[in-house]
Amino acid sequence: MALSSFDIDEPQWDQTTFMGRLKHFFNITDCRTALLPDSRLDEAKALVESCRAGSIPPGTTEEQLHYAKKLYDSAFHPDTGDRMNLIGRMSFQVPGGMAITGCMLQFYRTVPAVVFWQWVNQSFNALVNYTNRNAASPITPKQIGVAYLTATSTALATAVGLNLYTKKAPPLVARWVPFAAVASANCVNIPMMRQQEILNGIAVTDENGNKLGHSTKAAVKGITQVVFSRITMAAPGMIILPIIMQRLEKYKFMQRITYLHGPIQVMLVGGFLIFMVPAACSLFPQRCSMAVSKLEPELRDSIKSKYGDAIQQVYFNKGL
Repeated sequence: MALSSFDIDEPQWDQTTFMGRLKHFFNITDCRTALLPDSRLDEAKALVESCRAGSIPPGTTEEQLHYAKKLYDSAFHPDTGDRMNLIGRMSFQVPGGMAITGCMLQFYRTVPAVVFWQWVNQSFNALVNYTNRNAASPITPKQIGVAYLTATSTALATAVGLNLYTKKAPPLVARWVPFAAVASANCVNIPMMRQQEILNGIAVTDENGNKLGHSTKAAVKGITQVVFSRITMAAPGMIILPIIMQRLEKYKFMQRITYLHGPIQVMLVGGFLIFMVPAACSLFPQRCSMAVSKLEPELRDSIKSKYGDAIQQVYFNKGL
């Protein structure tokens, strides 16, 4: 293929199918990209922007363009083009998530440990949610603080409450308390961190990217999908791993190495997340769509009056 006709913004894989999205997110959530220096990421961005401008440097190969786009997608925000903070990137979800989740699953017996690790997890989640928001809807520092405190309080209340409630329950039930806290907090953290989108609407465009207006219904749809994806991302590791550990701890060799239980859980969680991070991100298209007929009456009528029946679907970035 001639590089003069190379469309760098066209995904390598079909984004209308789950398998196409899975390959795409396996590519951009590659945790090895989190180790690269900012200078290398900036070089990739410069190459991507050069390609968009139609001036590809001589000697550049198609493979180099694909790799530059991989680095760009993994480290730069799709709305603003700004480099995202390291901890908030999806490429950091595996190393960051495995460490925190492993510790939550290991240190679940005492209230102080539950409080500390739930606080660490919600701080991590808040940063990830803010980093991957739809940047077309700005949020104030006060709103960020309220969202953070609300989500953290929800997680702590759920975790501590269930921890006390399950004292007399089977041990396995107590091991599932961290997941209940994470799931409930995600239902609060993400909508709160993206409340501006719910209040004022999210920018919607036609198929060619031309802005048509703002829709709160589109925002609710996108945020709901993100909440479901995040819970799905955490579920296998936080539900299945406690069952595995419950059985392993009955063996004498495991009882002799209790000091390794934490590291073992961290590594096992990593094994789940290597697959679940891209799989959960792939559940729904990044470029979400909604029928014009399901939009708010004002926006629907505005689109109909300007374009008639030519536009049947609107599109928007749902975030991650």
